[in-house]
Amino acid sequence: MPRLLLILFLFVFSFAQAQYGSYTPPDKLYGVLFADVQMSRVFKDGKTFVDCVPKKTPQEIADAYGKLKNNPLVRYSLQMFVESNFTVPGEVATGYVSDTTVPVTTHINGLWKVLSHEPDKPVNGSSLLPLPNAYIVPGGRFREIYYWDSYFTMLGLKESGMYDMMENMINNFSFMIQQYGHIPNGNRTYFLSRSQPPFFSLMLDLLAEKKGGRVYAQYQLALQREYDYWMDKADGKGHAVKMPDGTVLNRYYDQDIVPRQESFYEDSTLGAAAGKRAPQLYRNLRSGAESGWDFSSRWLADSKSLSTIQTVNLVPVDLNCLLYHLELTLGKAYKETGDLLRSNYYTKIAGKRKAAILKYCWNANYSWFTDYNVVTKSKSKELTLAGITPLFTGIATQAQANAVATLLKNKFLKAGGLVTTLKNTGQQWDSPNGWAPLQWMAVQGLNQYNQQALAKTIATRWVELNNKVYKATGKLMEKYNVTDMTTEAGGGEYPAQDGFGWTNGVLLALIRQYNLQ
Repeated sequence: MPRLLLILFLFVFSFAQAQYGSYTPPDKLYGVLFADVQMSRVFKDGKTFVDCVPKKTPQEIADAYGKLKNNPLVRYSLQMFVESNFTVPGEVATGYVSDTTVPVTTHINGLWKVLSHEPDKPVNGSSLLPLPNAYIVPGGRFREIYYWDSYFTMLGLKESGMYDMMENMINNFSFMIQQYGHIPNGNRTYFLSRSQPPFFSLMLDLLAEKKGGRVYAQYQLALQREYDYWMDKADGKGHAVKMPDGTVLNRYYDQDIVPRQESFYEDSTLGAAAGKRAPQLYRNLRSGAESGWDFSSRWLADSKSLSTIQTVNLVPVDLNCLLYHLELTLGKAYKETGDLLRSNYYTKIAGKRKAAILKYCWNANYSWFTDYNVVTKSKSKELTLAGITPLFTGIATQAQANAVATLLKNKFLKAGGLVTTLKNTGQQWDSPNGWAPLQWMAVQGLNQYNQQALAKTIATRWVELNNKVYKATGKLMEKYNVTDMTTEAGGGEYPAQDGFGWTNGVLLALIRQYNLQ
């Protein structure tokens, strides 16, 4: 975006923010109406109402509802009230019909236009945080840009030669870092209390392949602010955690202690049973959402019940590997701008983090990388695909990588690719489900450690499964059942979504990498 247009957009956005209070999430805007709609299940999916666009000002709607509710002489339909006062959003690509006679690569290249979202205009009372550039949304119920999804989507945009769209999305993330101090989970007011796995520095690697190292200098300030967000004070009230030996690692930590607005019914119901523990429960649920793995046995104290979620007690191996990459990228950025003192500082900090990850997350009992519990001061016993991230970011030793490859082949490899965990709990980030981003990181990580045969097997099985479902349904899904290739993936708080940004990106990249079509 030209600088003059960006300045103009910032001015318009700031004006809209002051005029409309656009940072305010729907529960605060609509009060009792919000709670009544969500708890009455007016919509099966709680995300529908928080994405509705009001036809009047939020205050006018809230006042009107208050008068209606408090008048015992008036009978009313809550659903009709909502429908008359809000525009209800549809799913992305509603009515789009696939042509399964064309190759899946042709299908994906056509889908980019369907999943494209034009630059936003501020709308009074909307939960959407407007962005100055075009972007790709995942699809289905996900009508906004998502942080870590976008990196894997960009893998496909790169293969399609859509570098302008990649750069637009990166500029949107840079804009949000400047505007909010971090990249939210997605560009919605109800996502502002958290981020998602920090892939911004890896996005810059993709752009640098096209534009060279000056990219790191261009986004140096955004990288620094991203890092500062994750490295808040290690005082028990943020992402940074002081380890037993005094080193600092990081965890997921949402800033809020209320039910997630988009999952208000589910969280409130769970919270009612938790009693005084409810605020702590909500923070752990929200922090699980920040991890992107919402939800998994990985976060559960008893490995099965969502009520035992303990996300904030865990130092996740994948998060810390991504922050290691961010530190190395900061080193590159400062080197590009000639600040060798800071460049050396971040390179040294990255080395310390690498040593801490190897110390606290390599679990010799299982020959696998696991999370670390800061409360019990012990390594997690949960074996999950997050354990391949140290291979993806080049932290593992060759001996560790060999051990990981062996367990991966013996335990995680299934007919359709890699299963996310070894437990079937009904949560969507558990068995029997497989997810595109984890397949990609495993394949690329294995290739870095001379495990090419296993990497190709995983890629081939994943591509075959994706193709099989596409030929049968005309769709590319958010997640897949990799253990039974005749059954759809399930679990979680909503049905499996199609579209689907990161599946498209990873599939296209793997097809090209291995010449599989």
